Amino acid sequence: MEEDIDIRKGGNTLKVELLRYTPEGEKLIASAAKLCYSSVGIGDIEKNLEYETVEKFLNMLMDLGHESPIEHISFTFGVEGVSRTLTHQLVRHRIASYSQQSQRYVKLEQFEYIIPPSIAEDEEAKRLFIEAMEKDQQYYNRLTDILFERFYKELQKQGMTEKKARQKAEKQAIEDARYVFPNACETKIVFTMNARTLLNFFRLRTCNRAQWEIRNMAIEMLKLVKGIYPNLFKDAGPACLKGPCPEGSMTCGDILEVRERFKNL
Repeated sequence: MEEDIDIRKGGNTLKVELLRYTPEGEKLIASAAKLCYSSVGIGDIEKNLEYETVEKFLNMLMDLGHESPIEHISFTFGVEGVSRTLTHQLVRHRIASYSQQSQRYVKLEQFEYIIPPSIAEDEEAKRLFIEAMEKDQQYYNRLTDILFERFYKELQKQGMTEKKARQKAEKQAIEDARYVFPNACETKIVFTMNARTLLNFFRLRTCNRAQWEIRNMAIEMLKLVKGIYPNLFKDAGPACLKGPCPEGSMTCGDILEVRERFKNL
């Protein structure tokens, strides 16, 4: 993560937290795998599952490509300091659950935004970018005021009380005024993925060819889960860690450097 560059208005940067995860997850996966490959009953699947046995089952599953047992455990992340550009990519991972800060219900009095490093490093580009963001805020405020006044008058004519008319008019106003916000607009999101989805997410999003912002987030996520379940995620990362680069002619060409970086992650 490029911590030396301020990429979010207000001086804050990407923040990734692991809010919840399935306890004893590796043991649970090994128990499910044991049921698949032996004649034991449900009451006995956790017997004799010591650390070495759990590690053996996990290695066997990954070597066989039998990943369905790892779907039994999940991880919930809280993320802020990211753009709508990132979350538009994130929600394409469909086997997951998402809760994102709503621009329909939350009025952004002063929206924060993400500045790409390539723009932050160039004074003229940065100046233009910030100018555009400030104008967006001004237009949002003006649009909100204009729409609010119109909706408020219409709702009062319909016989709505002053309090209810104000509440509904503001909601309707910000719902349409938000269209002026850019992809750079900062957002916050909570999402849950099972371990199998996470491994696929890491294969795609920690790759050098992934977009820089979601790649930074994915690497921070990988550090967190690797610290909790090292056996399960020991080989997690871009696809080139365990084989040739799948990108063909579009490869980054840095496979040895990538493998070394993730080995020491």
